[in-house]
Amino acid sequence: MTSRSFGRLPDGGEVDVFTLGAEDGLQAEILTLGGTLKSLTLPVKGKRIPLALGFTDLAQYLADTSYVGQLVGRFGNRIAGAQFELDGKTYRLTSNNPPNTLHGGTIGFGKYLWKVLGAGGGKTSYVKLGHRSPAGTNGFPGNLVVTALYTIFENTLTLAYEATTDAPTPINLIWHPYFTLSGDAHKPIDEIQMRIAADHYLPVNASRVPTGEIAPVDGTPFDFRKMHSVRVPAPESHPQIALTRGFDHCWVLNAGKDVDAELYAPSTGVRMAVRTNLPGLQVYGAYHFRSVYPDLHGLALEPENFPDAPNHANFPSSILRPGETHRSFMSFTFTG
Repeated sequence: MTSRSFGRLPDGGEVDVFTLGAEDGLQAEILTLGGTLKSLTLPVKGKRIPLALGFTDLAQYLADTSYVGQLVGRFGNRIAGAQFELDGKTYRLTSNNPPNTLHGGTIGFGKYLWKVLGAGGGKTSYVKLGHRSPAGTNGFPGNLVVTALYTIFENTLTLAYEATTDAPTPINLIWHPYFTLSGDAHKPIDEIQMRIAADHYLPVNASRVPTGEIAPVDGTPFDFRKMHSVRVPAPESHPQIALTRGFDHCWVLNAGKDVDAELYAPSTGVRMAVRTNLPGLQVYGAYHFRSVYPDLHGLALEPENFPDAPNHANFPSSILRPGETHRSFMSFTFTG
């Protein structure tokens, strides 16, 4: 584990970057700005290749609105109508994805400078970051204290969250890398093959918020129980594909599985296995990059609680209460 300065914020705060992993294996660079994954690389056939999108300088991260590599909170994904009811009270949030709240609101976790709580090397290298989100931030109740522990052991990168609060509040703590297992961010993702251990997924409405239905994948383009290409099928293949013009949905992960999801890039032979204790997996093909980053491509796989969970009684609860500790993890294992 090593660290160095990555620059200063407009308010003078210094951003550091920590390098985790071994010289002959998986390596990750983590920014203290938003716990952002700046780079993720793996030696393949004598050459270290990039596995995730990242930028070269701090100004690009400050300008980015696509959450590239960022920690996301306090509620990742969407909350319908930028509001929810909790214990008989309605809370109104900032609407940064009208009419909804997206990824925590106007200023999410990825734009804050997180505090370094510890770091170390050895067989397992790690950095632990912390952030305090004051009550009222973007309209959410409760003072929320969050830690994010990043580790690399052999060729597995793991992010483990813990969180506590002094008042009931919904949380959905996710991470937003865009993976590029082909080793070339300029190459479309169509060659990537994916498998998800999920018999169901969550259909969405026109504003990409779950309708509340938990639908079977059987007989639909959302059936990834066997590995196949992430290439977007024709709009007429399914009403949801016609609506979203691609995959931007949450899959309901099956219980009792060893691996929750896998990606494979035939061009490099790199395979990624995803494991988590969270109930859902959002898959997003970064289709909006055509306008903001037209030369870049990536595929986001985001373990998560269900989107808009505070507004759906049939979804797993996202409410964290005083005296409880939220604990979640997501791991990404690479072979090549």
